[in-house]
Amino acid sequence: MNANANLVTRAEARVALESAARASLRAPSVFNTQPWKWRITGDIAELSSDPERRLGVTDAEGRLLLLSCGGALHHARVALAAQGWCAQVDRLPDDRSPDLLARIRVTGRTAPDSEAGSLADAISRRRTDRRAFGERRLSDETLARLSRLVEAEGARLHQVPDERVPVLSVVVDQAADVEYFDPAHRSELTRWTHRPAWTGDGVPPATAVQTSLRRVPSRNFLPSGSPGLLAGAGGDEGAAYVILFGAGDRPLDLLCGGEAMSALLLGATAEGVATAPISEAVEVAWPRQLLRRLLPDVGEPFLIVRLGYVDSDEVLPVSPRREAHDTIQVDD
Repeated sequence: MNANANLVTRAEARVALESAARASLRAPSVFNTQPWKWRITGDIAELSSDPERRLGVTDAEGRLLLLSCGGALHHARVALAAQGWCAQVDRLPDDRSPDLLARIRVTGRTAPDSEAGSLADAISRRRTDRRAFGERRLSDETLARLSRLVEAEGARLHQVPDERVPVLSVVVDQAADVEYFDPAHRSELTRWTHRPAWTGDGVPPATAVQTSLRRVPSRNFLPSGSPGLLAGAGGDEGAAYVILFGAGDRPLDLLCGGEAMSALLLGATAEGVATAPISEAVEVAWPRQLLRRLLPDVGEPFLIVRLGYVDSDEVLPVSPRREAHDTIQVDD
């Protein structure tokens, strides 16, 4: 075979990277802020955080911003791999530019990756499902497969044992109380749940769920409004609560943690499992310390995710997304 058979032109690489960046726009983010920007030049795409979209109160340390951007990076990576593109990824490539989080270079063609294809197919189907889950439990085999996806991204997954779920519930509830009684947080929450439709971001009332009795409380996105979704008949009886965690909380740890978050959520969607990230306990410093005590080893908790099955055939509304031209810059 010709040694140059797998080489691609800059124009081909640019088209592939633009397609991957568009796929990344469906990545989850805290309050659906979508705090990322792409710049594509030839065979290189650069992912940067957008500091103007950081939640100054809820995410004062920028931890969730990095997790969100890591999710966008993983979405782009699996989109490329699913289409058979070889890509080199450099994370945090320039110390002088802390907002520059990753640089992706397309280096050639290869056979499409079937596992990446499964994850990429799940991108358009994935939703945050805030409704209550029913009694059906995840199998050990499913949890093991999801754990392997997370570990492949350099993070770990810990399922909270049933007897420790009440402790988790208290931790989440205490964090939610701290934020609820903070006027600055409530103002920030209101700003991101009452967005004009043209912004293509935020948490619209149609995707929020009415409060109900749960094993672990669900965030009340509209304390003064009317959420569009009923919680449903279940009470999360069969839900699995997992903590995504890593070795530390450096920017690189959190960025990779976001990639692992994306792998978990897409993997679960591919398995037919509903997902709902729970971030309150990592948004407030001292509940985050309590959360560390639930981990089996020394580690830094990134996110809690509720996994399970909904006893309903109702299709969830799609969360809004910004237009590609607002997020992706393509240079000639």
